[in-house]
Amino acid sequence: MDLLSGTYIFAVLLACVVFQSGAQEKNYTIREEMPENVLIGDLLKDLNLSLIPDKSLTTPMQFKLVYKTGDVPLIRIEEGTGEIFTTGARIDREKLCAGVLVDTRCFYEVEVAVLPDEIFRLVKIRFLIEDINDNAPLFPATVINISIPENSAINSRYALPAAIDPDIGINGVQNYQLIKGQSIFGLDVIETPEGEKMPQLIVQKELDREEKDTYVMKVKVEDGGFPQKSSTAILQVSVADTNDNRPVFKENEIEVSIPENAPVGTSVTQLHATDADIGENARIHFYFSNLVSNMAKRLFHLNSTTGLITIKEPLDREETPNHRLLVLASDGGLIPARAMVLVNVTDVNDNVPSIDIRYIINPINGTVVLSENAPLNTKIALITVTDKDADHNGRVTCFTDHEVPFRLRPVFSNQFLLETAAYLDYESTREYAIKLLAADAGKPPLNQSSMLLIKVKDENDNAPVFTQPFISLSVPENNSPGTQLTKISATDADTGHNAEINYLLGIDAPSEFNLDHRTGILTAVKKLDREKQEKYSFTVLAKDNGMPPLITNATVLVTVLDQNDNSPIFTHNEYNFYVPENLPRHGTVGLITVTDPDYGENSAVTLSILDTSDDFTIDPQTGVIRPNISFDREKQESYTFYVKAEDGGRVSRSSTAKVTINVVDVNDNKPVFVVPSSNYSFELVLPSTNPGTVVFTVVAVDNDTGMNAELHYSIVGGNTKGLFMIDQTTGNITLKEKCVLADLGLHKLVVKAKDLGQPDSLFNVVNVNLFVNESVTNATLIYELVRKNIETPVTQNIETADTSSPSSDYVKIVVAIVAGTITVILVIFITAVVRCRQSPHLKAAQKNKQNSEWVTPNPENRQMIMMKKKKKKKKHTPKNLLLNFVTIEETKADDADNDGNSVTLDLPIELEEQTMGKYNWGTTPTTFKPDSPDLARHYKSASPQPAFQIQPETPLNSKHHIIQELPLDNTFVGCDSISKCSSSSSDPYSVSECSYPVTTFKTPVSVHTRPTDSRTSTIEIYSEI
Repeated sequence: MDLLSGTYIFAVLLACVVFQSGAQEKNYTIREEMPENVLIGDLLKDLNLSLIPDKSLTTPMQFKLVYKTGDVPLIRIEEGTGEIFTTGARIDREKLCAGVLVDTRCFYEVEVAVLPDEIFRLVKIRFLIEDINDNAPLFPATVINISIPENSAINSRYALPAAIDPDIGINGVQNYQLIKGQSIFGLDVIETPEGEKMPQLIVQKELDREEKDTYVMKVKVEDGGFPQKSSTAILQVSVADTNDNRPVFKENEIEVSIPENAPVGTSVTQLHATDADIGENARIHFYFSNLVSNMAKRLFHLNSTTGLITIKEPLDREETPNHRLLVLASDGGLIPARAMVLVNVTDVNDNVPSIDIRYIINPINGTVVLSENAPLNTKIALITVTDKDADHNGRVTCFTDHEVPFRLRPVFSNQFLLETAAYLDYESTREYAIKLLAADAGKPPLNQSSMLLIKVKDENDNAPVFTQPFISLSVPENNSPGTQLTKISATDADTGHNAEINYLLGIDAPSEFNLDHRTGILTAVKKLDREKQEKYSFTVLAKDNGMPPLITNATVLVTVLDQNDNSPIFTHNEYNFYVPENLPRHGTVGLITVTDPDYGENSAVTLSILDTSDDFTIDPQTGVIRPNISFDREKQESYTFYVKAEDGGRVSRSSTAKVTINVVDVNDNKPVFVVPSSNYSFELVLPSTNPGTVVFTVVAVDNDTGMNAELHYSIVGGNTKGLFMIDQTTGNITLKEKCVLADLGLHKLVVKAKDLGQPDSLFNVVNVNLFVNESVTNATLIYELVRKNIETPVTQNIETADTSSPSSDYVKIVVAIVAGTITVILVIFITAVVRCRQSPHLKAAQKNKQNSEWVTPNPENRQMIMMKKKKKKKKHTPKNLLLNFVTIEETKADDADNDGNSVTLDLPIELEEQTMGKYNWGTTPTTFKPDSPDLARHYKSASPQPAFQIQPETPLNSKHHIIQELPLDNTFVGCDSISKCSSSSSDPYSVSECSYPVTTFKTPVSVHTRPTDSRTSTIEIYSEI
């Protein structure tokens, strides 16, 4: 227990002594080629710094490696713990100690500063670098050539070139082997007094040059390291004649000294060797052994004939203080003579001291910056002074040349700490240039100086101030790049770096401008274009170099002034106007638009026509073109001239555009039908015609041109059964479906031809009469039917006007309302009458077995079956009667679909079902009136329908025409006037006049009977307005 206490007290006392001295040393041993981050030692423990008495430390204990700027340290130290680790830098003993003798130990030294100042220590650490086997032994050449006389005795030995291994000790050359010796030769290894292993070739059998003069083998060399490394060389032995005496040196070992400043060519020593042989065998050749370093061979020259060694290049003791020269003397014999020459280079005072400054406070651009409030004894740098000379020539002292508030405190031999000796005052002295002087003790003494700059740092408490917080300037556009606009300046109340101002553009500054960060000159680096941007507003910054820096900004407004650099621009290079030929004189042809990107007078554009004639004028400001002439497309279809646009700049600019005025045709001609040439013509259509067959072609022409002359055809009236259709382009009328017997008869089509004129199209209509029958036997009758059909109004879909005035629409609406009201009353009245009054002859006709005679159209039996008023009501309607409806259609001209409105009234009518029998219609009538139809051809049908008349009791118009379509809506036209109608006519198909004024219709009405079976009868009633 007492022993431990004593040991502890001794350690504490030792630590105190070391602590007071301020300098310590520590040795470590490390192997070369160690990897990175290998722990070498712990200074905190190894230096017993944990035993240092407690002190009040301003900052925690810190270990800082001190090394020369630019050096790459081989080790690093943890600043907080003091642990020493290897770095990524390679530790190569052979490189670190390249000039050290083989048997000399290799060291690497660094210094470590222990901070803070209260416990400051400077520790010198010496690392002994241990060798590892990282180099393989190598022969001086890959092919070794030796000559052996043929009379060599068995067991004769011949020296081979030794291999070289940069490693030392067991890692150096250890063994040689002969490969493929062919039992002629063997190999032995001898060790020299210097400890080197030399291979020797042994002759094991007699040689006969005449039998074989060359032997080729391999020599292998190995070191003793782990893992073992080796290399091989080719050994080529030539058998030669014998030389049985070898040279002998007068002195086997020679040591000489020569000053390092000996000039080139100075003799170092003269070697003497003799040979008992004579002639060629006695001629001695001197040469350096392969064991001599390349540096020695470079510095010294050996005369191969005389053996004189001279200086080949200047010597430097500081680089290599001694050289070992192994000289071999050979007479061409087996084994050369050996002599060792040891050359010691003596020192002369030829090296000035060197000053190595290793900064503890990192410099900025070579200058140490200290705050003016830095405390006393602040460590700045470690100053190391060295002299490569020896003895008193290498003893160096260091000092400053004048009084400064800094001092050099010695810590190790030739090492000093530079620290503050007084408080700094920035206001009195802002910068110190400390001149360090180092002088040696040689005669005469040599000295060296070095400057160390220390700047006192001012506290940055003032921001820069612009002389103008708002800068407004103007610059003309199209400036040259690099044009100087203005110089921006600012001041700073601080000094030094804190007062140095850098001018910067704000992040909102456009790329068109540049600001010199030193002079503050604002330039436009690009050509400005007012038309792209007229004003630029951005910020500029003034930034000082303080830490942290202070920044102030100002606003710059740049206004770009306009120049007349743009010609007027037409919206088109060529204008084409289309005007109608009826455009009045001085009317508006068109408008030309011109723009000019310039400003003010430079953009004021005046237009004019470049034409000798005065056919047209143009408004200089608005660009409206007006004609001074009347157009006539038939005389001239187009006019061409050029318009000039000129701006109002001081030096005006202008441009031109081509104008073409095209006279457009006016749609002032209606289509004219060529085929059919008349509304009274007709065309025969055979019932056997196939659907899709063209039965007639309508042809119309239009005297206009272009779209005004392009025609479209359509059926707008007639065609009640929809049996026909027309091609709107060609005018071909085709049969839509197969004709049946019910389709025989005259079909009226109202065809409309409409042009595509703009803005208003024109049209015309024509009646196309198609007679469906096998033949035309009575053309006169057909023409009369056509004429009556033309004169009788039909439901048509003809546009009478494209537009209607509001007043006409109002009248039509009123008429429609009145007509509708009357129609409803009429329907109610007719329905009541029909239901209450049944014709008495229907019952008699039902009992008549010869009912075919009163419907057969032959001359003997022609009669009209009339419906008569019955006073007696029948209780039941006979089962053989069909309930039919008479449909009254009111047509209005403004219908949206068929150019007319239809109001339909259904009137019930009872027809005798038995009258729908089959009859023979093949007999041709001979006693018809001249205007009667050819019923034999027209109604050749298997199921005809009898005619009937509406009696006076029927409440219809006082004057009306009844058109009966038999059978199934086939129509022929009856009387066209009252005078041509007779109730006593013998023609059973004539129409009787009924003069009972009950109701007056204002519009044509068609009445259709709607039977319950597939047959349909239609009665069309037209009234005069």
